[in-house]
Amino acid sequence: MSTSEPPPWPHCVHGADPAADPVGCRGIHVPGHTVCLAHLAADDRDAYLAALTPGASIDHRGTNFTESLLNALLNALRDPETGHPRLGHAKFELATFEGAALFELAIFEDCALFESATFKGDALFESATFKGDNALFDRATFKGQAGFSQATFKGQAGFSQATFKDSAMFDEATFEVGTAGFGSATFEAATFESRAEFGLTTFAGIALFDSATFEDDAGFLMAIFKDIARFISATFQGDALFVDATFKGNTWFNSATFKGDAWFESTTFVAADQLGPMACAGRVVLSGAAFGGPVTLSFAARRLECRRTRWSSTAEIRLRYATVDFAHAVFEYPLTIAAEPDPFVLTNGRQLAEDPFPILPIPRDPRVRVASLRGVDAAHLVLSDLDLSGCLFAGTVHLDQLRLEGACTFDTTPPAVWWRWPPVRFTERRVLAEEHHWRASQPGAVQGWNVAVLGAGRAGPLQLASVYRALRKAFEDGKHEPGAADFYYGEMEMRRHADDIPRSERKLLTAYWALSGYGLRASRALAWLGAAMLLTIVLLMAFGLAQDTPKQTATGTVPAGGGKVTFEIDKDDPQNPTGNRFTGKRFENALNVTLNSVVFRSSGQDLTTAGTYIEMTSRLTEPVLLGLAVLAVRNRVKR
Repeated sequence: MSTSEPPPWPHCVHGADPAADPVGCRGIHVPGHTVCLAHLAADDRDAYLAALTPGASIDHRGTNFTESLLNALLNALRDPETGHPRLGHAKFELATFEGAALFELAIFEDCALFESATFKGDALFESATFKGDNALFDRATFKGQAGFSQATFKGQAGFSQATFKDSAMFDEATFEVGTAGFGSATFEAATFESRAEFGLTTFAGIALFDSATFEDDAGFLMAIFKDIARFISATFQGDALFVDATFKGNTWFNSATFKGDAWFESTTFVAADQLGPMACAGRVVLSGAAFGGPVTLSFAARRLECRRTRWSSTAEIRLRYATVDFAHAVFEYPLTIAAEPDPFVLTNGRQLAEDPFPILPIPRDPRVRVASLRGVDAAHLVLSDLDLSGCLFAGTVHLDQLRLEGACTFDTTPPAVWWRWPPVRFTERRVLAEEHHWRASQPGAVQGWNVAVLGAGRAGPLQLASVYRALRKAFEDGKHEPGAADFYYGEMEMRRHADDIPRSERKLLTAYWALSGYGLRASRALAWLGAAMLLTIVLLMAFGLAQDTPKQTATGTVPAGGGKVTFEIDKDDPQNPTGNRFTGKRFENALNVTLNSVVFRSSGQDLTTAGTYIEMTSRLTEPVLLGLAVLAVRNRVKR
């Protein structure tokens, strides 16, 4: 109400000044008098207070109460049996309480109306009981501490647009449903400038905190929301603590913003079908939380922690910017974690505001990263468009049944290092974060492998081989054969470096790696094939091709008496070459023999003894190298 407007009740007018304050005192007239209680003569005030009885209705709207005047009023209403003040219908709208307002243990038998009241000192309603249909503090201003600990509201409690400049304590308060079944606790557009405490509070009806502003920490530890809990467009500038809270009805945090951390640790969501969309500059902590029904979670946050979180039905988690820790989460139904490429769209068609505070340093990167899936049963898990470059997979159960959709990315090998001796170049491929950690921990590790962060643990090559194997199968089951190739390569690499594998097998794997990159590097196999063919050509020119083509000769005898002539036809053995062996003609012949050897055909050439063995060796090794090259190409293009 404007200070220049008179109140809608007959008011005191004390101290009115036509120039400065034409209205004067706004206190309502005491019955039978023309002034308010604050300006009533002492004798008349004593007579008025003496006439009051416990449970009487009072009307002191607009009255300015000193601490002593309020205490005198409450003493007049004190029940002699309980020693507690007992008020009937109490009207204190626009009243001002100069000192401490001590309503502890007070009982309001009917409505308690404190709308637009101003409490300049502490307002203490601890253990007070509001039995009426309405306990209204809308637009009230609490400049001191507001204490409602263990208070009981049996009807509707209204704190809409109230301002709490000091701490607001609602610990163990109870907001019960009214007799008509529509009781609620309303804090819409309320402002809490200091810490707000609702620990152990029970909201039996609807709890409305829409557009409320918490400028300091907000504590709802072990609070119970039995009906709808609405925090639409609420702003939490400190940490929001909903630890061990219970939400039994629908829970609305649409368009809520958290400038600190949002703690929902060990919180129970019985029937919530959605949580968000909401923006959080810090962490959203859902570790130990439990969801009883199908739910959609939508967060734009720096980090999401879901360690040992339990889902009892299907769930979808849609994220922006966040790094997700999903270690040991439990779910028995399909659960999807997906990155949202564009800002979330609210029910009113507008986008969720992400600009009021920096979620990530500029330029912002909306990618969603997964930090850990350890201990998770991945049989029902779907990951879509996520960055898995830092994800820890060791210890994940049924990893081979994991579904990867969209553009899920992994880390890669570090670039080549040419400045050291010998130079090192790693085959470009997808690499697990845990292989990075293992290689970085080895003596003489090359720079570029990422060191494990604190708490990441350490997985050995044998463990990583099984992880690579499971991921390879997951890709193959998803008909993504080319994507599975890198995980097969990683599996072989880990087996080659595992001390638990027999040395003979590791040597065989080393040869397999050197010749063809485990059947996945066609260029390497073709290079070896070209080198083998070149060596074969050189050896054939040097030792394998005969000096001259052997000629057939016929020998025999002619009987003296005539008759049948018998000839024996033979061919000379090829002679080892002499003189200049590296001629164009000999190169052409050697190339012909080598090319025929690659495809398992006999060259048909007259070779020396050494040449025969060279050709046999060529016919054994070079087709194998050609087959490895074909296999590598097939693994990269197979559908």
